[in-house]
Amino acid sequence: MMDWIPVALVAFKALVLGTGMFFAIKWHYDQEQNEKRAVLLAVGKISAVFVLSVLGLVLLTLFLGRKVGLDLPFP
Repeated sequence: MMDWIPVALVAFKALVLGTGMFFAIKWHYDQEQNEKRAVLLAVGKISAVFVLSVLGLVLLTLFLGRKVGLDLPFP
């Protein structure tokens, strides 16, 4: 009976560590996929904010130009 205890404990330890390594690798792989998605989403948001800012600046320039009497025709 005492001869099987180290074998059983080593087998249990190998099983637990193997399962832990599998889930650690899977978690890191899933995080990489989520990071790509998050980066693309962030780039889209930044691009949208930039385009809206430029549009707002153009409209503000045209409004202020007309307010002070400049001839700024909208092309």
